[in-house]
Amino acid sequence: MERVEITAIAAGGEGVGRLPDGRAVFVHRVAPGELVDLRVSTQRPRWARGQLLRVISPSEDRREPPCPFDPECGGCTLQHLEYPAQLRAKARVVSDALTRIGGVAVNPPEVVPSPKEFRYRNRVSFSLRRLGGGRVVYGFHSLHDPDRIVEVSDCLLPEAPISGAWKQLCAGWGHNAGRLPSGETLRLTLRATAAGAVTLLVDGGYAPGDPEALLAAVPEISAIWHRREGDAAVRLAGSRDLLESWGEESFEVGGTAFLQVNRKAAALLEQWVEQLVIEGHATENRTADHPAPGSFTPEGCYAPDANLAGSSESHREDLGGLTVVDAYCGVGIRARQLARMGARVTGIELDASAVAIADAARVPGAVFKAARVETALPAALPAHLVVLNPPRAGVDPAVTTALNESPPDRIIYVSCDPATLARDIARLRDHFSVHSVRCFDLFPQTAHVETVVELVRR
Repeated sequence: MERVEITAIAAGGEGVGRLPDGRAVFVHRVAPGELVDLRVSTQRPRWARGQLLRVISPSEDRREPPCPFDPECGGCTLQHLEYPAQLRAKARVVSDALTRIGGVAVNPPEVVPSPKEFRYRNRVSFSLRRLGGGRVVYGFHSLHDPDRIVEVSDCLLPEAPISGAWKQLCAGWGHNAGRLPSGETLRLTLRATAAGAVTLLVDGGYAPGDPEALLAAVPEISAIWHRREGDAAVRLAGSRDLLESWGEESFEVGGTAFLQVNRKAAALLEQWVEQLVIEGHATENRTADHPAPGSFTPEGCYAPDANLAGSSESHREDLGGLTVVDAYCGVGIRARQLARMGARVTGIELDASAVAIADAARVPGAVFKAARVETALPAALPAHLVVLNPPRAGVDPAVTTALNESPPDRIIYVSCDPATLARDIARLRDHFSVHSVRCFDLFPQTAHVETVVELVRR
C-alpha cells in the first residue's frame, strides 16, 4: 500500500500523484488535493498505475456518484467530481497538452458547460458477449478489467428514447440473443433522432439472426443495421432512412452517418465556430488594439467574449468572397450553412454515404468530395479558411504539409483529443500562430472534451 497526494487529473480521467521513488502514479476515482491510499497494480520504469483503497482527506469537489454502476463501470471516469470541477480538470488537460506537446504556452481555457449533465447522448454503444448455455452479458467494459463486461440496465447518459429502447431490446432479443446477428461478441449502437426515432447498428457477428422478429418484439426501434468486420453496413429491417433535424438543417439519415453525440452542446460549439468565421471575414484588418473576441491579449491571458449564446445571430452577415475548405465535413451541416451565407465551400469527407446526404441538400456554393482529406486537400487550396474536424487520431501528416505549403489565412481546428490536436499544431507552428482557444463539454461525466483552436497565418 502507498499513501499518495493527488495533484491533477490526467487526459484519461485518472488522478496523478507521485510515489516515494518519484514515479508518477495514475489512479481512478480521485480528485486533485486528496490524500489517498492505493495499491500499485501496474509497474513501469517511469510510471505506475494503482487502484484506490481509501480516501484519507476528501476534496470539496468530491460527490457521491449518481450512477449505481459507477464503482465498476468504465464508461464514466469523472462522475465522482462536482460538475465545475470536471470542467476545470478538462481545461487543465487541454492547456497541458498544448504547452507540452504543441509548444504553445496556453493558460487553461474556458470550457463551455453542457446544457445537460445527464441524458444528453443521442448515440450510445453497448457491448454484448454470449457466454454459452444461453447466458448473455451486456453493458460496458469494467473500469479495472477491460475484458470484463459490467451489466448496465440503465445508463444515465443516453437520451430518454435510447434508454427506453435499450431496456426493451435487452428483454426482446430472445434466448441467447438469438434475434441479433450471430457471433460471440457484438457492439450494439443505438442512435436517436431529434424526433425520438431510434436505430440499432450491430457491429461484428456473421449471420443476421432474426431482425424482423426483433423489430416486432422491440417497437421502440425503427431500423436495424448490421456491419460485419471489413464490410459496409447493410440494413436488415425497418426504415432505410429517418428524418433528422440538426439546427437549421433537416436530412434523411441512415444507420451509420456520424453526428455529434450531444446536440445541445454541439449547437453552442457551432455558434462559436460560426462567430469565428464571421468575425475573421469581416475584420481581417483588425488592429492589435482591438483583439478579436476570445483572442489572446498581449499579456498572453485568454479573453473570452461576453456572450456566446446568440452572438452569431447578432453578427450574421454576407460571407460573399470567402473561400472555405470544410475538411472531415460529415454530412455537411457546417458547409451548407456557410454556403447559405455566401461563402464558397468545398467539403471533404471519406464516408461516401455522408457525402450523398450532403449532396442531396443541393445548396448553391457548396460542393462535396468523397475522398481522404490528405488526398483531396491540396487541390482544394488555396483558400481563405480551412476548418479541420478530424477523428480522435487527428490529421494525417500530409494534411499539415499541404497547409504549410499553401497556407490559408486562418485555420479553425475542432478536436476531440487534446494530444493529437497539440501534435498537429506543433506541425503547423512555423506558419501559423494560435489566436484563440475555447473548449466545449460535449461529454459530461467522462474525461473527453471538444476543443476549438483558431490559428492565423504568420
